[in-house]
Amino acid sequence: MANKGEIGWKRRNEDGEKIQVCARKTGNRWLFRIRAQKFDNWVDYNNPDLEDWMELLDSVRRRIQRNLIPEIEEDRLISTIKEHYPEAKP
Repeated sequence: MANKGEIGWKRRNEDGEKIQVCARKTGNRWLFRIRAQKFDNWVDYNNPDLEDWMELLDSVRRRIQRNLIPEIEEDRLISTIKEHYPEAKP
């Protein structure tokens, strides 16, 4: 699915089709990519939905519990989500 250093998950789009999403932290930004099927090419996903941000936050929290990501990343990610979606309650 996702390469090392990336966090990936699967979900369904608005049409009910399965898609794969992955995110990678580069500097202070999270870069998202998306693809429809396993052997399709990844495409940049510049404006991720709130659902994808929340899935990323959940994955980051699980990695923090396993000491794979520093705890400060949760706070940084929450502030980024609030920046994009002020109405969100992460």
